[in-house]
Parts: sequence; structure tokens; C-alpha cells
Amino acid sequence: MTTIHTSLDEAGIALWQVDVPGHAFNVLTPEFFEDLDRAIDDVAANPAVRGVILTSGKASGFMAGADVEQILDMQAGGLTPAQGAAWAIANGSVLRKLETCGKPVVAAINGLALGGGLELALACHRRVLLARADIAIGLPEVTLGLLPGAGGTQRLARMLGIEKALPLLLEGRRLDPAKAHATGIVEDLEDSEEALLARAREWLLAGPAGVQPWDVKGYQIPGGAGPLASHAARSFQARASQLRARRGRYPAPIAILSAVYEGTQVAMDVGLKIEAKYFGTLIGGKVSGNLVRAFLRQNRARKRDLDASGHEPLEVGRLGVIGAGMMGAGIANVAAGAGIDVVLLDTSAEAAQRAQDHAARQRAKEVERGRRSEESAHEIVARIRPTADPAGLSGTDLIIEAVFEDRDIKGAVYKDALAGLAPGGVLTSNTSTLSIGSLAQGLPDPSRFIGMHFFSPVERMPLVEIIAGPETSPATMADAFALAGRLRKTPILVHDSPGFYTSRVFCTYIDEAMAMLREGVSPALIENAAREAGFPAPPLAVTDEVSLDLQKRVIEQAQRDGLDARFLRAHAEPVVEAMNARGRLGRKTGGGFYTFTDEGKHLWEGLADLFPLAESQPAADDVAKRLLYIQALESARCLAEGVIDDEASADLGSVLGIGFPAWTGGALSLISTVGVDAFVADCTRFADRAGPRFHPDPAAIEAVRAEAERVRQVRPVLAGEDA
Repeated sequence: MTTIHTSLDEAGIALWQVDVPGHAFNVLTPEFFEDLDRAIDDVAANPAVRGVILTSGKASGFMAGADVEQILDMQAGGLTPAQGAAWAIANGSVLRKLETCGKPVVAAINGLALGGGLELALACHRRVLLARADIAIGLPEVTLGLLPGAGGTQRLARMLGIEKALPLLLEGRRLDPAKAHATGIVEDLEDSEEALLARAREWLLAGPAGVQPWDVKGYQIPGGAGPLASHAARSFQARASQLRARRGRYPAPIAILSAVYEGTQVAMDVGLKIEAKYFGTLIGGKVSGNLVRAFLRQNRARKRDLDASGHEPLEVGRLGVIGAGMMGAGIANVAAGAGIDVVLLDTSAEAAQRAQDHAARQRAKEVERGRRSEESAHEIVARIRPTADPAGLSGTDLIIEAVFEDRDIKGAVYKDALAGLAPGGVLTSNTSTLSIGSLAQGLPDPSRFIGMHFFSPVERMPLVEIIAGPETSPATMADAFALAGRLRKTPILVHDSPGFYTSRVFCTYIDEAMAMLREGVSPALIENAAREAGFPAPPLAVTDEVSLDLQKRVIEQAQRDGLDARFLRAHAEPVVEAMNARGRLGRKTGGGFYTFTDEGKHLWEGLADLFPLAESQPAADDVAKRLLYIQALESARCLAEGVIDDEASADLGSVLGIGFPAWTGGALSLISTVGVDAFVADCTRFADRAGPRFHPDPAAIEAVRAEAERVRQVRPVLAGEDA
């Protein structure tokens, strides 16, 4: 089946409509490149063709880019850097053939154009873009640990100049039509597809030359290139230092910088080979494999349907939220944005109103940034009904309880919640630590009770941890997953256990930092090692944000519940107690491990007296490993104990929920990244030094090996000749 449908009008204007079969969006498949290669030959050999309009035949967009599934298959099959470079050269040569075929080609971009889709448009001689609010263009390959491998680094730099191109390449920015036009990536904007094609045809009928500016003798890149360019120190030396300091574990940004620096000093064809070399190194590396796999897992999780024996998931039209604090306000705002009517209940009407005001402020910011109309913002805020009257919950399809993390307080509000639920409705708790089974005790129908743990700030955090209690029914799980999908969140299924998954693993992160502090490790070394490892927030700083009195209450609750010793956090408790005794509870009291001032924050000088420094300090790499490996090991234990079902859930939960460094692929993928044997050896070494919590439990390690083998068998293996 063809991927390009062609036609030729009486004026000699050829129309290529791209429609890649079997895909919701157009993607760059091997079949597409073969068809494009033939189509180029046809128009080049046909004297009747004056020019070509390239557009999409799908309503979903212009071109979404490379087939990410194909990339993962290649990586899973052991793709080498040389094979990756050869693959990029083969695809890139078709686009180079397009821009040098002698016939002018205009891209009529009638939808989303990302990654390879935009690279295809850049290889055309002009770009006309449909000015619709939902359309974006960009080169986001860096977010997958890659660089644009079909000429994107070379064409964008030559078109815009290096200074303007680098931020787009290094940050993977997506531009709306107005910004794309202002930046100079597209030459024309049109309001309808008819006008889009008419403008493209008009340009071709004017008889433009079918040649790119950089193929004209004497062309110079705007602003210059190479070490003598006026911007060279800013663009390359300073930026390289910044990238190594901030994103040292991610090789793609430095590779992009190198490809642009080297490639723009030589002819286009040589520059494309330089780009392909760096692309091959990235696609054949572990970091890109981890990021690509994580990207696909997140997409699949959002679309996941649970098997509930034919149960039709609940369509929530009216949602109840109990508790108008930061979490409840965020949940209400997100739900209203998804078109759901929300009843927001708190003990006081003033508190409930403040939560609605929070939504109004958030939506007003979207209006200011041009992302939403005032009318749409008002409609969303109006869907939230704040109240202090429990009767307002009447007729709600699903209720999310988001009150203080105390079992007695939560239990007290369930009476009002149950009275308001519509027949067949679902009661959920936003608890992050309290057992779903224990909270369900006394409920008339525990099968319709489940945990839905959102993360703060709800508007930005993509994860929802869905926690099934021992009596939660499959239908209730399906209902919770359906609501998460409607809220555009990524859900993972977790089974009831102390701390569930994310809180349990997160506690090992902050506890390990506190344990090292008690051992005499420099607090600055702890924080800097965490940053270098790729954590978005170092452990002592993040503990100040969540507060040390909360840590004390969680430990005390675990003691009251009679939990196993491994859940009592004994290696961190002395530090928690010492900080609480001094009233240093974190940001909310003006000081914890850090001191907070109007000018910023800095590590508290008193830490040196409270936890004297050891004479010998560990290597920064070992500090980083302890912070990474303790979470990976706890994730392995969760897998072995059945708290989580698979590697994908652990990886998504750790990266999206608690900030585990994305370059690893997630807490369990880290073990595969460094190698199981090397991981076990390091854990054994840390167990001898720090304690038995690092002991690599045989059952946990075996569970990791078995899951890694299962994942390997699920992925198709790349077969055949070199790429």
C-alpha cells in the first residue's frame, strides 16, 4: 500500500498527500522513505511538473515524526552506533535528494509537525502552516536522548542562525503557529486548509527556484559559524559548561551542540554525515534506550484498559472532592478542566471558596499566556461548586477524599461521602501512606473503595498511583483508571502495602540522605552528588519541602500500626527526632536542613554541630550510588512482594511521581542499565558499610532478572541486515 497519494493539475503543480496506513498519525516508516524516493524521481524526470505541494492526507496532523516503536525495536535488537549512523544517513539522503531534485517543493503543514515531520518540512523550499491553536511544530528528539537525525541540526542552524536554532534543538521546544512564524521556521500562515493549499500553489506558480539558500554559492549562515563567530563563546563554550553541569548524565545535548558546531563549518553534505555520526552514538546508547522505552510506556499507560469482565467503566459526570487544601483544590481544577462538574466540600465555606479561587488564578495565567480564551477559563471555574454543606455531594458518581493524612479524620468524612454517592458510585482516597484495607474497614461495600494518590502540584504532576485494597473489585479498578485517563494522568496499579510504592521508595531516598548525614557525610556533598546524579531536587532540600514533622508523624503511625521493623525507618529516625526537637521542621518554619531567607536558602550552619563531619569523606560517586541504588533495591523488593506487577509500573512511578532521574529509565531499569551483577556487587559493598538495608535480597534480584527477561521477550527483536 502506498504512503503518498499523488496527483498533477493542469498548471503542472503536483500534490503529494501523505497517508501512512496502519498509524493514527503519519510517521516516518521505511515504506514512506521508499515511496518518497520514487516520487522524487518521478517529478524530477517529468518536465510537465513545475513544483510540488507536500501535505498530509490525515486529519490527525502533518507528520508526527519517526516511528518510536521502530526505534525501540532497533535498540532492543542491539543496534550499534555504526548501524544507527548508517540508518540516519540512508533516511537523510532521501530528504537531501528532495531539496536538490531541481523542482521547488512547498510543505503545506496542515497539522502537528514534530521531529522527523518538521525535518521533512525543513527539506522543502518553503513552508506554509495552518494557524490553528492545537497545532505545534518542533524538534523534541532531545527528550528521547536523541538528536534530529535527518538533517534537522544542520538545516535549522543554516536557516535561522546558530544562536536562534540552538535553544530549539537543545530544549526540544514546541512552537505554536504564531511563534513558528515569528521565529522564521515557516514563511506563511493561513487560517484554513483551502487557503493553505492556495498559498502554496500561488508560490509555486510564481516560478521559484528549486534550490535551498545553503546550496547557493557564497551563502553564509546568519550570525556566522565556527570559533570566530561573534556568538561562539556564548553559543558553544559557555553553553557546553552549563550543559555538563546541569545535564551531565544526558549525552544528547552535548552531541547536538557538537553536531551544530562541527557541521556548520563545512558543506551541507559533510554536515549531514557529522550529524549522523552523533545520532548513531546516541541511538546506540543506553540512555536513549531508557528514555524511548519510558516514553512508550507512558503513552501505553494512559490508554490502558483493565480487564473487568465486560464492565463498562463509570462515566463520571459529577465528581465530589472532600478537602479543599492544596491537593483537593488541584484535583478539582484538573477535573473541571476535563469537563467534569465538581462539588468541593470543606469544613468551612471560606476554605472551599479559596480552592475555587485557586482554580481561577491558574486559569487566568493560561489566558495571559494565550493558551485559553477568557470564556473557556470562566466555564472551567464555574464547574467547581465550593460548599461546606455535605448535602451538596448528593448524586456524585465518584468521590475523592483528600483530607489530612490521619486514619480517624478520613474515617469520619466517609459517612458524608457515602450518603452523597449515587448508586454504583465509587469512593476513593488520596492517601499516600495509609493502608487501603484499613481505611475500608467498616465501609458497607469495600469492593467500591480504592486509592487514587495524586501528586503535588496536581496540575503539573502526570502520575496517579491507583491502589487496590484486598477487597477492591476489578470493576472499581477499571473505573479509577478511566477517570485517570480522562484527567490526562498516567496511572499505575499498585497493591496495598505500607507506603504503597511511591511513598515507600521516596522514603528510602530521603532516609538514606539523613543516614549519611548522621554518619558524618558532608551535607553539601550529599546534595551535590544528588544533583549530579540527575535528581531534580536533592534529598535534604526536598525533605524540608515535605516537612520533618510529617516524617515524625509517619514514623509514629507506622509504630502504632505495628509494622515490620523495615518500615520503621530506624536509620533516619534519630535525625528526624533531632530536627523536630530543635523546631527545624522545614520551609514552613523558616528552617530545616536549610535556612530560608528573603534572598534564598542555604544549608543550615548548625548541621556541623548536630552531625559532626567524619574525617574521611566518601567519593561523590558512591554517595550518588547510595541514593540511586537504595531506591532501585526497594523497587525490586516491591516487585518480588507483588506491590507492583511489572517493571513498567515501577519505572513510571519512580520517574513521574518521585523524580527518579529519567536517564536511568526508572528505578528498576537502572539495575539493567548498570548490569545486575555490578548492581549486586555495589549493594553488597554498601551493606557492609551502611547496614543490612542494602543487602541484595535473592528473591528481589531474581524477580528483577525474571522481569527483564519477560520484557525482552515481549519486544520484537530487530532482524535482518544492518540498519
